[in-house]
Amino acid sequence: MNDFALTAFEGHRRELCAYAYRMLGSSFEAEDAVQETFTRAWKAYDSFEGRASLRSWLYRITTNVCLDMLDGPQRRARPMDLSGPSRPDAPLPAPQPEYVWIEPIPNALAFGADPAEAAGARDTLRLAFVAACQHLPATQRAILIMREVLRFSANETAAALTMSPASVNSALQRARATMAKVHPAATDDYDESNAEQRKLVDEYVKAFESYDMTALTALLKADVALSMPPLELWISGPEHVAAFMLGAGGACRGSRLVRLAGANGAPAFGHYKPAGEPGLWTPWSITVLEFDGPAIAGLNFFLDTERLFPLFDLPAELRETV
Repeated sequence: MNDFALTAFEGHRRELCAYAYRMLGSSFEAEDAVQETFTRAWKAYDSFEGRASLRSWLYRITTNVCLDMLDGPQRRARPMDLSGPSRPDAPLPAPQPEYVWIEPIPNALAFGADPAEAAGARDTLRLAFVAACQHLPATQRAILIMREVLRFSANETAAALTMSPASVNSALQRARATMAKVHPAATDDYDESNAEQRKLVDEYVKAFESYDMTALTALLKADVALSMPPLELWISGPEHVAAFMLGAGGACRGSRLVRLAGANGAPAFGHYKPAGEPGLWTPWSITVLEFDGPAIAGLNFFLDTERLFPLFDLPAELRETV
C-alpha cells in the first residue's frame, strides 16, 4: 500500500471503528471490520478515482463489511434485555458465549483528539444506545446511524447502501419507531469537566475498595442495575446490589480499581480482585459506570478479562510494591 493511501485511510480509523462498533456491538469485531475495510479499499483504490469523498467511500465499504458480518439472526444484547432481574441470592448461571453480549469499547478506539467531536459522539456510544441499535434489522441500523449519528444526507446514505433516497427515508422512519420503543431517554451523559460527577466517581472508588456497602449504596439510583456479562444475570436496586456484593460477590472484597481513560464515553476501571496471595490481585472485570443525574444508574462488570484486559492495555496482575 503506498504511503499516501495508507495515511489517508488511517486518518479515518477511529470514526470508522466507532461506526462499526455501533453496528456490531463488539470492539473486536469493529477492529476486524475496519481492517477488512482497509484491505478492500486498497484493492479497489485504483478504481476509486475520487468520484466521491474518500470518507464517504470508506463508510460505504465499512457498511458492506458490517452487513456481511451481520448475516445471521444473532444479535448482541445486555443481560437486562434478555430476562427480568435476578434475586441477589440466586445461584450464578453458567457463562454464555461472548457473541451474545454487547462489549465495551475503549474511548481511545472510538474518539479522535478533538474534544468537541468526542462530546458529540459520546451519547451514541453509550451501552444503552448500542444495545438498542441491535433491535434493528442490519440495513435499518446502518441507515439510522448514518443519518442520525453521522449526519449523512439521504442521498449520501442511499449511495452507500445502493438504495433510493425514498427507500432510505422510509427505513429511517421504521428505525426511529423501533428506537422510540426500546431506547431509554439519554440521562447518563458523563462530563469529565463536571466536578460533581468526578467526585461521584471518586466516591465510588473509595466505597468499593473499602467494601463499604452503606457508602456504596448511597451513590446508587433507586433502580440501579448491576450486570456481569457473560453471566445472564442482573441485579436491580441498591439493597439487592449490597446483598449480592456481600453474598455471591463477596470475593471482590479487598479489590483494587485501576482507572482507565474511559469506555463508551463513561468512567471505566480495570477491576482486580485478591488472588489469595498477600500483595497480589488478578483481573476480575472491566467495570463501566452509567449515570443518571447525581447518581450511578448502572454497574457493568464485563468478566471476559482474558480478551478485554489486553484491549485496554492492562497488566495481567497487580503486585503490591515493597
